[in-house]
Amino acid sequence: MSNKGFLVVLSSPSGGGKTTLCRMLQENYSDIAYSISATTRPKRNNEENGKDYYFMSEDEFKKKESEGYFAETAKVHDYFYGTPVDMIKKSTDKGFIVVMDLDVKGAMSIMSKFSDSVTVFIKPPSMAVLKERLMKRNTDDDEVIRIRLRNAEEELKQSDRFKYQIINEDLEKTYESIIQIIENEKKRRNK
Repeated sequence: MSNKGFLVVLSSPSGGGKTTLCRMLQENYSDIAYSISATTRPKRNNEENGKDYYFMSEDEFKKKESEGYFAETAKVHDYFYGTPVDMIKKSTDKGFIVVMDLDVKGAMSIMSKFSDSVTVFIKPPSMAVLKERLMKRNTDDDEVIRIRLRNAEEELKQSDRFKYQIINEDLEKTYESIIQIIENEKKRRNK
């Protein structure tokens, strides 16, 4: 990998498929590095610290934020999330494509700091499908799902600010579309 890598930001409302798509990319491509975010939200049963997120207390998060540790931070559903800036720079300098899954606020922040990033908004086919996906995840109670759906309506209004938009009706087809975007970006940047 002699070429400089780049940043790919996948964004969607909660339940839109961005985390699953990032994992699929990471599992199938050796030149893709997944950017692990830090969060103050509680760890879910199926998550591991350092693999899914860096879980930290709010005090620890705020301290690191004040030290400039994060490329972006956002408060989502009453918890803080942030992306360590060092991981992005070190990985892209080594030629890796760094893939991030971020909410819309986080994606906007990254766009302002990394203007050459490739931004992809993953849209649900409908709000009804999004609600069904959130309920199937079985990770949130009804009130949290209501909040996530209300936030999704606002997030969808921002989709035109992204370079690419994909409707995630079929996960495999969405994945193939993202691969095509990445391949096109590689060719464009390596000319």
